[in-house]
Formats: sequence, structure tokens, C-alpha cells
Amino acid sequence: MAIKGGSDQFQILIESHRGILYKVSKCYCSNPDDRDDLIQEVIVQLWRSFPTFDESKSFSTWMYRIALNVAISNLRTEKVRSKHIVSADDRILEAVDVTANVSETALMLYQLIEQMEPLNRALMLLFLDGFSHREISEVLGISETNVATKIGRLKKVIQQALSTDGQGIRG
Repeated sequence: MAIKGGSDQFQILIESHRGILYKVSKCYCSNPDDRDDLIQEVIVQLWRSFPTFDESKSFSTWMYRIALNVAISNLRTEKVRSKHIVSADDRILEAVDVTANVSETALMLYQLIEQMEPLNRALMLLFLDGFSHREISEVLGISETNVATKIGRLKKVIQQALSTDGQGIRG
């Protein structure tokens, strides 16, 4: 069943899930302007796909799938964007910095995640956001067993990195 709310429904859903946009952009772009561009690109792709969204499914899972696909595609095609889609004055969405009031350990965890390969970044982002293995497998298009295996390995890598003052990872 496709969604029937139009642009008002879309805007309400985007606003209520805007943290996802910030998390994905933070994991895949270090430059604030690049993050803004990525958020804009994700919103465009969400809008294009919105007529096919199935209301019987979780909006956040659907949104993560599109946002991560756009981020990974963007990462593969360009390291740094040279052209901005929207100027700073015309932002559609002001993202909330979820790292503003977090502990030093949490900041170190974010830094470790930023060093991971794109698929592993997406995996950890979804895992830390509380998604089940089934939901993660749906978003990333890999099996639940693969999700569980990768999470187990990434946890070990992160634990080792945190216990050695975060010397860096490439997992």
C-alpha cells in the first residue's frame, strides 16, 4: 500500500526523523558543507521514492535504507563535493548535532566509526541506533547471519581500539 499524505505528510515524517539524516551525514562526511549537501541529496531521493513508501513498514528503516544508499553512492563517486546544491541560507533542514553533549568515550566511538569502511559504518550506525539484526539486514541487503557476524567482529575491533586509546581502525 503506497502512502497518500503528499508533501505535508512527507515534511512531517522528515522532521520527526531528521536525526537519521544527521547521523548518516556525520558518518560519511567530515566537512559541514559536504554534510549539508549529502542531507539535501538524501531528501531529494526520499521525496522521489516517497510515493512508493509502504505505510505498513517502518518509515525509519525505509529512510535509513535510502539515506545509506545515497551516502555510500556519494562516497564512491566523489570524495569531496565541489558544488553546493543549496546555499547555507536556503537550508531545507537544520540537523541537530547529536554529539554536542556526549562523553569523550562516545566521541572516540564516533571517530572510530568514521574510519570504518562504508558498509561497516552503516552497520554500526544502525546497530547503535537500536535496530534489530533483521531490520539491519533489510536496510543493507545482507543476511541476518552476516549482520550478526559483522557486528561481533566490529565490537571486538572497537573494544581493542578503545582499550588502546583509539589508535585507529579500518574494519
